[in-house]
Amino acid sequence: MMDTNVLISGLRSRRGPYSIHDRARLLSKRDSVSINQFVATAVAEKISAMETENYLAQRARRASRKKFEAALAQIPDREPDEHDRY
Repeated sequence: MMDTNVLISGLRSRRGPYSIHDRARLLSKRDSVSINQFVATAVAEKISAMETENYLAQRARRASRKKFEAALAQIPDREPDEHDRY
């Protein structure tokens, strides 16, 4: 059985398949960055997405339907300006 541990420019991926390494190498070349930079950016994007999800969940728990409807009631009942229609 082939060992699927892959050394990625100093980073060691535990049990990562070669196909992921090959794809990361291809995409990092396309972006003209090192694999390390590509992986670091991917991890940062994932962290950001998860943190955003947590933030929005916290905000949703503080939400008030009554306050939302009060805010909507302040919007004039008219057609939007021409530049806002499309």
